[in-house]
Amino acid sequence: MKARKGGRFRSSFKSKRKGIEVVGEWKTVPIDPNLFAEEEFRDIVCLEELTEYKLVSSSKVGKVKEKKRKAESASEEDNEEVEEPVVPPKKKKKNKDLRSQTDKGNIPNAAEIDVLVDKEEQCNEVIEEEANCKDHGHVTGSMSSKRDTPKKKKKKVPKNKAFQAQEALPSVGTSKKVKNWTTEVLSASADQKADVSAWKDLFVPEPVLQALSYLGFSAPTPIQALALPSAIRDNMDVLGAAETGSGKTLAFAIPMIHSVLQWQKSNNSTTRNDSVSKESHQHHDEPRWKNEDEAEKLTHQQVEDSGDEDDASFTTGCVKVLENVEFDSDDEAHTVDSNKNRPLLGLVLTPTRELAVQVKHHIDAVAKFTGIKTAILVGGMAAQKQERVLNRKPEIVIATPGRLWELIKERHPHLSNLRQLRCLVIDEADRMVEKGHFLELSQLLEILNDSQYNPRRQTFVFSATLTLVHQTPTRVLQKKNAKKMDKKTKLELLMEKVGIKGKPKVIDLTRKEATVETLTETRIHCNTNEKDYYLYYFLLQYPGRTMVFANSIDCVKRLSSLLTILNCDPLPLHANMHQKQRLKNLERFAERESCVLLTTDVAARGLDIPNVQHVIHYQVPRTSELYVHRSGRTARAANEGLSLLLIGPEDLINFRKIYKTLEKSEELPFFPVDAKCMTSIKERMNLARQIEKAEFFNSRAKQHNSWLQQAAEALEMDLDDDMLMGKKASEQEESQKQKMLKGMKKQLKHMLSQPLFKVLMKTKYPTQSGKLLLPQTSEGISALGAMSKKQAKKKKSIK
Repeated sequence: MKARKGGRFRSSFKSKRKGIEVVGEWKTVPIDPNLFAEEEFRDIVCLEELTEYKLVSSSKVGKVKEKKRKAESASEEDNEEVEEPVVPPKKKKKNKDLRSQTDKGNIPNAAEIDVLVDKEEQCNEVIEEEANCKDHGHVTGSMSSKRDTPKKKKKKVPKNKAFQAQEALPSVGTSKKVKNWTTEVLSASADQKADVSAWKDLFVPEPVLQALSYLGFSAPTPIQALALPSAIRDNMDVLGAAETGSGKTLAFAIPMIHSVLQWQKSNNSTTRNDSVSKESHQHHDEPRWKNEDEAEKLTHQQVEDSGDEDDASFTTGCVKVLENVEFDSDDEAHTVDSNKNRPLLGLVLTPTRELAVQVKHHIDAVAKFTGIKTAILVGGMAAQKQERVLNRKPEIVIATPGRLWELIKERHPHLSNLRQLRCLVIDEADRMVEKGHFLELSQLLEILNDSQYNPRRQTFVFSATLTLVHQTPTRVLQKKNAKKMDKKTKLELLMEKVGIKGKPKVIDLTRKEATVETLTETRIHCNTNEKDYYLYYFLLQYPGRTMVFANSIDCVKRLSSLLTILNCDPLPLHANMHQKQRLKNLERFAERESCVLLTTDVAARGLDIPNVQHVIHYQVPRTSELYVHRSGRTARAANEGLSLLLIGPEDLINFRKIYKTLEKSEELPFFPVDAKCMTSIKERMNLARQIEKAEFFNSRAKQHNSWLQQAAEALEMDLDDDMLMGKKASEQEESQKQKMLKGMKKQLKHMLSQPLFKVLMKTKYPTQSGKLLLPQTSEGISALGAMSKKQAKKKKSIK
């Protein structure tokens, strides 16, 4: 062959190259019949593998080949040389690039790559010898002529395949890494595996223990330690209330995975017996599936969990493919039966789409070595794609009620039989069963507890505010049939709505205050128009990962444009945004060290974004539950965090309600603000407000006018100037407006270039110690540090 770039790399392959000598026979590999329903694999009939063979030196293999070639034909002698020009130039280039990259880059596992390539070449040699193997029934005999053509294709790019195989080897259960805000939490080094002996007494399945070790979760959290034995050993329903960031997701994910594994174990034994009885009645020689369980494993390796990629790829050993053989009606019946035998076993319902995505990633991480498939059904994404994912018969589905109910009404086959459901999880249950919210959920629960009722089904209900009780107003209590609401009655009502029959395990680990101990809660009292000043001051003075919550989408949009003008680069998140953009903004927020996320309560519940340092309530939440969940985005998993309330005159009523419900023993401390900086902050903010206002009215007028003009043109009507918004301005007025706007922007740019927190240096003489005393600056102090400093000063003054 011709010398190429990366010849050095190639010669190492030649020196290590070995061939194989066939000793045993080709054996049929069982395949899941579901696979044939997909278009990509319609030509595959069966796979056969060779396990009994000897490794021999390449020189012996060469001699054997020469004899065979002489016997067959002279045209096949120099196979590689003939094939070389057939490869298109583009593919050649790719191979060159790959080889040059491997030469240049530092490859720690070069030996592994060599072995992989050797294996690939062995496979190709076996395929060449295949024609001379004994016939495997009438199918192999009839296909021998057709097999000669793909044989050449397989030998074209062996090295390229080797690299693909190398990439596919480390990840057993999942194919590609999905970039997500959960990756930091779930990323773990495979080198340092954690000791998981603390989990063994909780009846956790072995493959899950392996995943926990891989993820570095050495010990369970209190909620997990209490929930797992009751759920796994005693098969009880669980009502769990624990503070935010306490690991509630794994408390229901592990029992669900255990339940699916138990079902698979019991079902596989019955299907195995059925398959043996069916095979005894067959009157033809076609290869059959021996074991449903092994077939499952094959398909799990190649199916991408979230359905991002519809095409799947195999990475098996030496494989023989039989093509274009028609199925018998028995085979089709077998496929239908296997589909029926894989029902939906676990269902998780969440209030928001983002939380559903996060829960899916957590379940996938823990089920990494089990081969269990999961699917996500949420609004804002293509329903057709989600239907395709459901066609793969995933055992666990994570969904929001709206999209799930839509697909149930369309009678999707996988969602038609919910009677076999083993686990039902309602995450953030208090929000889900609220009056006036999630109508689809009540309809779904009605079905699950009536026509689709399964007495063996386990139900898990979790939330941080499950047992939070509001004090009933006296005017309500004075009525005749009024009941005083307490924890017990609240849980009983919830159990009735969800449909829990019997006595569940109730776990309540929440504090009286409902918030986490490591959370520092503070407030600033100000007028409504001053909130912008204090928000901007905080973001400049204490950079970090900050979430700003508002009660309305309009408020988020206004703050987003304001802070963008002030070069703060905020990331908005609200229900009116496209779903892909919402997820993208969450990913960006998790990536950046110092960043601001402006959001409504859509991000208040459940989201586990790592290292959020501050939560600012730009508007006080309407309920105490929302306050607990918003504040719970920081101070997670024993980390510290700060929650700041900006309280205007209109927020006082809500603030007092929250204070009363959470039974705060002490008053919330005031957050320290440096008054010296406020004048320059006000100047900047006022100018930014003017620019924002002008831009907003311009864009709104343009949008409105262009729509009117288009409508008038379509109807062939004349448009009156009175109908236009802001009246039709002359060119002179328009240019004057633009000049003013340009001038304001220039002025703001100059202001932003000036340092805001000036360090006032006073000239001092050196002291006797020889050190120059410098004034202490507030720069570099965190918000939590500033708070603790203020409290320490307060304690000193009291003493």
